[in-house]
Amino acid sequence: MEVKQIHSLAQVDCTAWNRLAGDAYPFLRHEFLLALEQSGSVSGQTGWEPAHLLVMAEDELVAFMPLYLKRHSWGEYVFDHQWAQAYQQQGIDYYPKWLTAIPLTPCQGARIVSKAAVDPVEVMPLLLAFIKQRSDELGISSWHCLFPVEQQTERLRSMGLSIREGVQFHWFNRGYCDFNDFLQTLNAGKRKMIKRERRRVSEQGVSLLRIAGPDISESQWQVFFQFYTMTYLKRGSQPYLNPAFFEQIAATMAEQLLLVLAVKDGNTIATALSFVGTDTLYGRYWGCHEEYDSLHFEVCYYQGLDYCIERGLKRFDSGAQGEHKISRGFEPITTYSAHWIKDARFAKAIEQFLAREQEAIRLYKQDAASYLPFKQL
Repeated sequence: MEVKQIHSLAQVDCTAWNRLAGDAYPFLRHEFLLALEQSGSVSGQTGWEPAHLLVMAEDELVAFMPLYLKRHSWGEYVFDHQWAQAYQQQGIDYYPKWLTAIPLTPCQGARIVSKAAVDPVEVMPLLLAFIKQRSDELGISSWHCLFPVEQQTERLRSMGLSIREGVQFHWFNRGYCDFNDFLQTLNAGKRKMIKRERRRVSEQGVSLLRIAGPDISESQWQVFFQFYTMTYLKRGSQPYLNPAFFEQIAATMAEQLLLVLAVKDGNTIATALSFVGTDTLYGRYWGCHEEYDSLHFEVCYYQGLDYCIERGLKRFDSGAQGEHKISRGFEPITTYSAHWIKDARFAKAIEQFLAREQEAIRLYKQDAASYLPFKQL
């Protein structure tokens, strides 16, 4: 096996890539990553320079790993700005750095994908050796692998990488037959709260539509993008993604998209776009024209729960952060990132930092779980 580096998904055959990636986790699909590149949302100009690694055996693609050369830390959802500042204080460059992640997407998934007949124990050291060699050649400080699944995290730990933990809130479908069945698992107070929130949306004259990707009209895509943009503008920033990105995924992977529209007096007032995996719904982008009582909860969470129950999906990953999700049945789960730091002094300091941080994360997760609304058995 040998490692080959490419600088665009266009340099690898879509069928060969997707044969390994599958469609269980939409963000690894060739179509998704290529749309990021071809739309210009991800590029050297935006600080995300594609540098993907392919593992070839006799001209066959047997494994791959998404990889980017990063010149900043924005859009990662694992914050290392303090590390960069520490480097700067010592007169050392932290950037550029290598990053294995799905750009702008804090959703757990496989980060190194290999053919079933290929042993990951052989592939991962091969990739790490290549990264270390290229880091020496190009003067790159480090490699960071964000939101890998737990099994890959443990392999990376065994290879000497430092592991960082975080917390997100996910909802799990325990075989509910409908939304009311889920509500019956909650204590009376939270059950009443959720019913009241859903009722308030209806009382304000708002109706909800769930539209499968292939059925989303061009005008609905335009409205969605306007609202998505407003979410960023309200915070004084520009959106990471542009219309060309959404146009491309609408054309190439619509079957894995779900759009929720909130409509009042014939006008769309809020939208949310999710991606549909084999057993997981991934809530990603939201926007609204103006605030309505409980509308965010309905559009971003309750419609997703309804969809998961109806389709038998096991999990709803609604994105990073959001402690308000706890009272609505979203449970704290541990997320991971793995870090290789070339400079031995900084590697030791970061390892010590992570050890202290991990204890705080453990206590935070434990505390968050104590506020879950489920009935005590």
